Amino acid sequence: MGGAAPTTVRVSNIPASAVAAELLAFFDAAVGSAFACEIVTARRQWRPLGFGRVQFDSAAAAERARALAGDGRLPPFQRASLALAPSGDDIVARAADARNRLEGAALLAGDLVGAREMEVVGSWDGVRAEIMPERKKLELFVEDGGEYYKLEIMFGDINASYGCLLSKGDSDGILLQLKYAPRIYRRIFDQKSSSKFNGDRYRAFKEDVKFIWVRAPDFSVNSSIGKSTCFCLKLKERLLGSDVLKSLPFSGELGEVILRTGNVSTSSTKLVPLVDCPSDNSVAYEILFQLNSLVHNQKLPAKKVNSDLFNLLGELPFDISMRILLKMHKLKSICYEPMQFVRQQVANFRRNRKQNALSSSKSTHSESLMKCYRVLITPSKVYCLGPEAETSNYVVKHYSAYASDFVRVSFVDEDWSKLSPDTISARIERGLFSKPFKTGIHDRILSILRDGFSIGLKKFEFLAFSASQLRSNSVWMFASNDDVTAEGIREWMGQFNQIHSVSKCAARMGQLFSSSLQTLNVPSWEVKTIPDIDVTTDGNKYTFSDGIGKISLSFARQVAQKCGLSHTPSAFQIRYGGYKGVIAVDRTSFNKLSLRPSMKKFESNSTMLNITKWSNYQPCFLNREIICLLSTLGIEDEVFESMQHEHMHFLDGMLTNSEVALIVLGQMAGAETRTAVKMLTHGYEPTSEPYLSMMLQAHREYQLSDLRSKCRIFVPKGRVLVGCLDEIGLLEYGQVYVRITLTKEELKDADQTFFHKVDETTAVIVGKVVVTKNPCLHPGDIRVLEAVYDVQLDDMGLVDCVVFPQKGKRPHPNECSGGDLDGDLYFVCWDRRLVPDNTDTPMDYTARRPRIMDHDVTLEEIQKFFVDYMISDSLGIISTTHLVYADSEPMKARSPKCLELASLHSMAVDFAKTGAPADMPRVLKPKEYPDFMERWDRSMYKSTGVLGKLYRAVSTHIEETLSFDTDFSNSIPEAAYDRDLEVEGFEAFLEAAQEFYDQYSEKLSSLMNYYGAEYEDEILTGNLRNRSLYLVKDRKRYGEMKDRILVVVKGLHKEVGGWFNSSCADNDSLKMASAWYHVTYHPNYSPKNRFLSFPWTISDALLSIKSSKHQRKLIRGGNCNADVN
Repeated sequence: MGGAAPTTVRVSNIPASAVAAELLAFFDAAVGSAFACEIVTARRQWRPLGFGRVQFDSAAAAERARALAGDGRLPPFQRASLALAPSGDDIVARAADARNRLEGAALLAGDLVGAREMEVVGSWDGVRAEIMPERKKLELFVEDGGEYYKLEIMFGDINASYGCLLSKGDSDGILLQLKYAPRIYRRIFDQKSSSKFNGDRYRAFKEDVKFIWVRAPDFSVNSSIGKSTCFCLKLKERLLGSDVLKSLPFSGELGEVILRTGNVSTSSTKLVPLVDCPSDNSVAYEILFQLNSLVHNQKLPAKKVNSDLFNLLGELPFDISMRILLKMHKLKSICYEPMQFVRQQVANFRRNRKQNALSSSKSTHSESLMKCYRVLITPSKVYCLGPEAETSNYVVKHYSAYASDFVRVSFVDEDWSKLSPDTISARIERGLFSKPFKTGIHDRILSILRDGFSIGLKKFEFLAFSASQLRSNSVWMFASNDDVTAEGIREWMGQFNQIHSVSKCAARMGQLFSSSLQTLNVPSWEVKTIPDIDVTTDGNKYTFSDGIGKISLSFARQVAQKCGLSHTPSAFQIRYGGYKGVIAVDRTSFNKLSLRPSMKKFESNSTMLNITKWSNYQPCFLNREIICLLSTLGIEDEVFESMQHEHMHFLDGMLTNSEVALIVLGQMAGAETRTAVKMLTHGYEPTSEPYLSMMLQAHREYQLSDLRSKCRIFVPKGRVLVGCLDEIGLLEYGQVYVRITLTKEELKDADQTFFHKVDETTAVIVGKVVVTKNPCLHPGDIRVLEAVYDVQLDDMGLVDCVVFPQKGKRPHPNECSGGDLDGDLYFVCWDRRLVPDNTDTPMDYTARRPRIMDHDVTLEEIQKFFVDYMISDSLGIISTTHLVYADSEPMKARSPKCLELASLHSMAVDFAKTGAPADMPRVLKPKEYPDFMERWDRSMYKSTGVLGKLYRAVSTHIEETLSFDTDFSNSIPEAAYDRDLEVEGFEAFLEAAQEFYDQYSEKLSSLMNYYGAEYEDEILTGNLRNRSLYLVKDRKRYGEMKDRILVVVKGLHKEVGGWFNSSCADNDSLKMASAWYHVTYHPNYSPKNRFLSFPWTISDALLSIKSSKHQRKLIRGGNCNADVN
């Protein structure tokens, strides 16, 4: 309750024959102001348990009731002496302080178009407000057109709140500037509704509440709520300086606010606010998109986007207009005078024509990247974002001439978090055969998918969605034109009319939208079809070769070269026409590709081989799920505690010890660590070089955060490996072949008996290994297999793969969480401490058969499936609930609850393919959560299990050791300037270097502003400290954003490298590099934003200077020694 005095009491010793209405009447008579009552019952047979809660109108009444009971002055109830205690939870959410319940107010919705000027586009009278600081939210109750609605505003969504004077000072108001739109609820009244107070003998309420609240879209005729960023409560009484304002996130008093009536005409589009060009004007789509983005991000009032602004921007060169709008994005407040801002920026550009020309000539484009326009659609608003650079996919790359006609659309809640299923389809009836209630938000999403939407002259319509997009509630949409249509793109992608399952058809359409690299065309006559390896056991058909084929060594080398690799991987994950899966190198094959029927998902004429990833070194980490299962199988807690302690010790050491830093950086596959590694190997110390120190501290902080939130403990004796097949049939059931690339530390340690060295860089693992695949919830997902060595298997040359047998009753990959060989990654560990003595029988992962239609699947059916998936997506809640019971139940992951949840999880995973949802019973919903889950909004308990111990150990370590200096911008000591990086004659290049630095600073700060990074290290690593709540809640979505950040920063650094290469003659390049370093590091230069990464984007040049100076010092030192001798 956030420290507020409670208005609810817990009541014990309630007679079994009592009903709630009698108890409520008793307290109303004995104490007064009784408001609601609830008697707790058993889940089965509804038997009363003898205790409950009573809620009063005020905290004073609740305190009075407790005092009467404590003094023995409370009369008996049905001859029973009731016991009272404070309760932290109210029965009905309402303001605890009666002064925060406001009646008869007016609600005004609109925008600030000046510092003290509000344009009103919607208003309602007779509004009731409940301000609840104890719940950190505000609720407004509105009547509109005979319907009743509730607007919920969370305190965290309020940018500012002010007391103000309205209508020339004759009434007070509370003005709220919101970051997001309020959540809207509609009151549903029905005799069959499942309201907790509907005709229930164990619940009673003073008022008539035979209704429930369900989520709703904007209900106003002109979509005024969606159009608005400001809401003003016009109050009946003078309240300035009162406790009501103190209860809000209060920013001050605004004085008199002028109210003006805005355009209240009916909106012609489902999406608001969207600004459009006047009919007599036409600016580029990219400019219109940015103007909308500025409106949506509250940098520009929609009213100010008028014909004058369009005319002014239309007169400017396109690149100048875009740069001006990008500068506007960086403003910290609303730009009320955009015309003045644009003219000022134009004047600035004219004064700096040289720098402007420098900037416009230095843009490079990577073929592997695309600019992705993004649109977020909430229940009441729309947001235009981007464009963002990200790895391209085959479809967009093929239609690159129409790249701006693609848009990625995501359906999210008002605060950009994931839409919960209840938001789209609510349960309003009780009973086994009750039907779900499809909310207006359900209809909104479906209509947008079916009808599309327009931005300017572009009319976007549904195209398709990939598997990852389905999970994140996103789709691709395309603006058809005279040359290319969305339907034409789908026809080009492949022939889907032979797939009569809606879910499978949707999945196949999305197959080509995976991020990939295009390599080489492979004509069909150079592709050989080879048979699958099947076996039928207990009536179930298993395919040992599910998803895997072969590639010849010579062709693999060509593909690797096309991917920019200096070595040839052993396996590639591919998309080729209608095929999907993995191709492993076969040294004996003369066919470029050998593909199996299990890889073919649909017919396609495309011959381009697209690569999504390849086999490589990937370090191995434990996580909460694997720890839970290993603990269930008997691995002692001390093992995990010891491994975590070792991990934290190394993370501490990386800040002061170069060798330890190199080891830790080597464990961080996927992170950008190459520059730091090169600096360390060239003699820079972690404590003395500012950029290196900044990056090492950032990486350490992130890994400690991962330990705390995920139990991500490094496993030195392990790898994450792509699954492959023993094509020659040597392995027996229960065996695997694992050959890995050795790390520097493993090469130094010759005493590792589980290694059979093959050559100077690789070894084969020999002995028992633990194999599993994430996500894993069933104890049987942990397999203990025998890793073997065989010369013939060596000759296959498969490195950094786990090779499974083609023999047995069932494929080992299928035993591991229902995996296969189409690209699944497997956790493989040979640390004897983590190998359990016994294992459980694997779960049966046979999926339900998908529903087959008697006709060709229609686009409308695919769109409906997308919305149905949003309603039935239960993966997250099932995984969370499993973790709770695996921690709290005596049998851990073997408990009946966990086994049921593991089965449900398997169904939920398959839902995207089968269309069969997994409904989690409400009886399994946890009542409380372990402390390591940090569910501060729920009841929590202190976990005594291994995950609780690990969580508290790392939390204590962070508190004791994490003193992170986040601001390196102005803290460079003079001693940190490295004079070894000065090259004779560099002074002549300082002016050019400063101009390059300014351009880099502008581009990097724009990225920081866009992604919400406060400090340089955050944007360089993608590890955002103060990220938005929706990213905190949704780790997967944050991971996707981090990937995009790393891609775009890599692209920027590549662009900066292009500046450097074209800026001077080859014989002057080291002087230019020295100048870049000087303008960044020298104490005489103190830029507003010091970005240490600027010179290290050309680290090879700087380290070349460093090496040359070092060699000259050694030579001089040698000559001096010779003279002495």
